[in-house]
Order: sequence, then C-alpha cells, then structure tokens
Amino acid sequence: MAIQPLSLLKIKENAANLYEAVVVAAKRARRINDEIKLEFNTLLSTINTGNDDQFEDKENPEQLKLSLEFDKREKPHIQAIKELRDGKIKYRYKSEK
Repeated sequence: MAIQPLSLLKIKENAANLYEAVVVAAKRARRINDEIKLEFNTLLSTINTGNDDQFEDKENPEQLKLSLEFDKREKPHIQAIKELRDGKIKYRYKSEK
C-alpha cells in the first residue's frame, strides 16, 4: 500500500484544532474496528469447520478466503480520517452537569 499524504488544513476545517481531530478520529477508528470484528466473528461462526478437534492444524479454505477478504478492506484509522476530512463525523463536548 502506497503512502498517501493528507492535508492537515482539510482536517482542521472540521475540528477546532488538530489534537481534537486526532482524538475524534481515534475514537471513530475504534468504533469502526469493533464493527469489523463483530462482522468478522459472525461470518466466521457461520463457517462449518468439519470436526471439532481443536488440536488439529488443518487450513480451512473458507476461513482463509474470509480472512483475506477482510485484510483487503481499508484499515479503520484510514476510514476514520476520511470521514473526518469529509465532514461525516459529528461530535460534541460532554456537558459537565
């Protein structure tokens, strides 16, 4: 994967400062990662493993195909930065009541 430079000015347009933008993007990336894990685990649970021998190291082609498919996806931090740059992430401060 090639390195892609990004404009900090575009990111700063959607946040008060860069530190705030990093925090917002990091929280969104964690949420995206949790969604991906949940989706992967639900799809993985539907795959028939054949026998239930935990100590056997046989490769399951369906499981391998699913893993490779998920590896090809964009990483969560890249998705979060794109969402922040495009203004798709809305955030607010907690009220101190």
